[in-house]
Amino acid sequence: MILHGYFRSGAAYRTRIGLNLKGLPYQQLTVDLRTGAQRDPAFLARNPQGMVPALEVDGRVLTQSPAILEWLEEAHPRPALLPADPFDRAQVRAMAALIACDVHPLNNLRVLKALRGDFGADQAAVDAWAGRWITAGLTALEALVQRHGRGFCFGDAPGLADVHLIPQMYSARRFNVDLTPWPGLAAVEAACLALAPFADAHPDRQPDADPPA
Repeated sequence: MILHGYFRSGAAYRTRIGLNLKGLPYQQLTVDLRTGAQRDPAFLARNPQGMVPALEVDGRVLTQSPAILEWLEEAHPRPALLPADPFDRAQVRAMAALIACDVHPLNNLRVLKALRGDFGADQAAVDAWAGRWITAGLTALEALVQRHGRGFCFGDAPGLADVHLIPQMYSARRFNVDLTPWPGLAAVEAACLALAPFADAHPDRQPDADPPA
């Protein structure tokens, strides 16, 4: 498998975590979003949307991290990212979608570029914009984790909701969001980052990461 991604992309980050949790080997190829590599014709031939990640599997290409993660769960069911009970599975999918659908899209690179380029937003305004949606989403997720978590977002083992949470916590720090209102999420983050599949997926540990300042 070949993962086309970018070290700081939240969607690529969650895909790396999913692959690592499944114990699957993969090669990484960088699509540098800062230089516009996602608009290169060669990449657009793989993903006409021009976004990362894209996962090549036996000559075929999967796009959109939620779809990739669902494919991973179906094609490689052990260890499971979703619980066995159908109602519990829906709960976990809802927790993941809270981030993937309602938070992350509003603070990804193309939205932030539009805020700067089309509306003249400075960095403080960009941080406030991102922080608004991150705060709303993480506040709701904190309540759900308090309800359903037993060390992780849902239950006592890492799963699909954790795969989505950890990259969003990383992004929250980049936008100077105060994380102290969400002690439950902080505890889940610490538990996850103590595990190799999460730690190895961290942006700072990727081959295309910026060198330390």
